[in-house]
Amino acid sequence: MARKKTVHVRRVYEAPAQADGTRVLVDRIWPRGMTKEKAHLDEWCRQVAPSTALRKWYSHDPERFTEFSRRYRAELEDPEHADGLAHLRDLAKDRTVTLLTATKRPEISEAEVLAELLRD
Repeated sequence: MARKKTVHVRRVYEAPAQADGTRVLVDRIWPRGMTKEKAHLDEWCRQVAPSTALRKWYSHDPERFTEFSRRYRAELEDPEHADGLAHLRDLAKDRTVTLLTATKRPEISEAEVLAELLRD
């Protein structure tokens, strides 16, 4: 039986936790007020972030999350996005990964959509 992958989603502004494993920022834009030292990142995988047009349309409106998730999954099939997603899949294959985002509600963010895909 295959081991279920451990993928967490957290805000980049939260203090790192010992259980985070590999910490990957998945936002296209660097988090406001955050230094590289404070972020404690292992990687910044901005190529998996949603397009600017999709991000602006969504605007983190909870009522649009289902449609955002559908559109974002379609974007992830584009070659640039697909390469980034494949890289995240490789990372999550044999270690714990924490996807980081600056959004105030990570449970309705691109990081959550990615985490669901990586856990499958």
